[in-house]
Amino acid sequence: MRLAFAPYKLQFKEPAGTSRGILHSKSTYFLKIWDERDPSVFGIGEAAVFPGLSREAGPGYEYKLVETLANIAIGRGTDLIQFPSIQFGLEQAIRDFSAGGKRVYFLSPFIQGEKGITINGLVWMGDIDRMMQRLEQKITDGFKCIKLKIGAISFADELKMLAAIRSRYSASELEIRVDANGAFTMDNVLPALHALSTYGVHSVEQPIAAGQWELTHFLTEVSKVPIALDEELIGLNTIEQKEEMLEHVKPSYIVLKPALCGGFSGAQEWIDLAEARGIGWWVTSALESNIGLSALAQWVATLDTSMPQGLGTGQLFTNNFPSPLRLESDRLYHISGMRQYDNDIFNTLDWRE
Repeated sequence: MRLAFAPYKLQFKEPAGTSRGILHSKSTYFLKIWDERDPSVFGIGEAAVFPGLSREAGPGYEYKLVETLANIAIGRGTDLIQFPSIQFGLEQAIRDFSAGGKRVYFLSPFIQGEKGITINGLVWMGDIDRMMQRLEQKITDGFKCIKLKIGAISFADELKMLAAIRSRYSASELEIRVDANGAFTMDNVLPALHALSTYGVHSVEQPIAAGQWELTHFLTEVSKVPIALDEELIGLNTIEQKEEMLEHVKPSYIVLKPALCGGFSGAQEWIDLAEARGIGWWVTSALESNIGLSALAQWVATLDTSMPQGLGTGQLFTNNFPSPLRLESDRLYHISGMRQYDNDIFNTLDWRE
């Protein structure tokens, strides 16, 4: 077996506001695995590293990719526990290759176009007018669950936006999830959570920065708004670490990005541990291209959940790849029988063997 990787930079159609700043582009890597006896059949995966969020991102990342491809050439395994995005991409590539290189990663009624996945509508950060425009469009498009990223404008303006939403839509009509990305501090988090509770918010994701287990546990005990954890999961790669955090913090929900928590296998481990403790969960994409997003959606479709998932729709980038996914209202579908990618697309990438 052989493995190659190709770096790629995704360009945003418009600047994407986050609590970590404005994003204009996002780096990713594609992995290709094949048998030298027939190189025309190959599996493709996306190692969706997230600079600024992935702990593995840095000068040693490509060295780890080189180590991985060298080990595959000689039939030896690679320890990827500290490199979850590579694990994510390698799992995709192997599954794709094993299924004949047709970009089918998981078989289910979803891949046949028979079943959709309910997703939330994501409203990116921006000024209040831009966020309200985006919100109105999501509601018009048919979303029943909206996720608002907050922390880039004044909290007072964000509360005004929530008040405007609730003046028109009750909690039973529209579910609102809030993602703070650690924007609050010990000094202001309690009044912020109290204010959010008055607007029937479903949950607040990562209200304070990760690593503050004692304070986060206290918040889960006193907050009227259920606490969901996202960044808190990053870097906890062993079962023991995961169990310790869940037992100590006791969140209401965890939010899973397979590119950041050990691929499909690592995310499934989190799900099993959470369910054993009565903790809810949903899956969120991590700005993957349509390649990783399609694989992620195929996996989510095999999970037994009706909760709206945080999957992207592949519309953020100017240089994305063709997608077999289509959105109907708030449900994501796979176009049955569509050949997702012509292999010639991948021949244009800068493969390194």
